[in-house]
Amino acid sequence: MKKLNLKKFMKLIIVMVVLMITILLFIHSTSLSYKHTQYREIYVCSGDTLWEIAKNEQQNNDYYKGKDIREVIFHIKKINNLSGSDLSINQKLLIPCL
Repeated sequence: MKKLNLKKFMKLIIVMVVLMITILLFIHSTSLSYKHTQYREIYVCSGDTLWEIAKNEQQNNDYYKGKDIREVIFHIKKINNLSGSDLSINQKLLIPCL
C-alpha cells in the first residue's frame, strides 16, 4: 500500500478548488451579460395617474409584457425615484423600452 504525501495532496486540493472557483466565476459572468436598457421620456398630463401610465405600458410596451401591474408601477417608481404615487403636470418620467 502506497503512503499518501499529505503536502502534495493538500496542494492538489487547493489547485482544484481555485480552478473550480475560476470556472464558476467565468460561467457566471458570461451568463449574466450586461444589456444596456434604453429609456424614453414621457410627460405627465392633467388627469394622468401612475396606475393608468403603468397599465398603458403593460399593454403597449414589450419591456413590461406579461408583468403584473403592481410590478410595473413599482419599477416605474423605482426608476424615477418616486416615493409615492403622486404625479405633477409636465413631470418627466423615464420609461424603459426594448
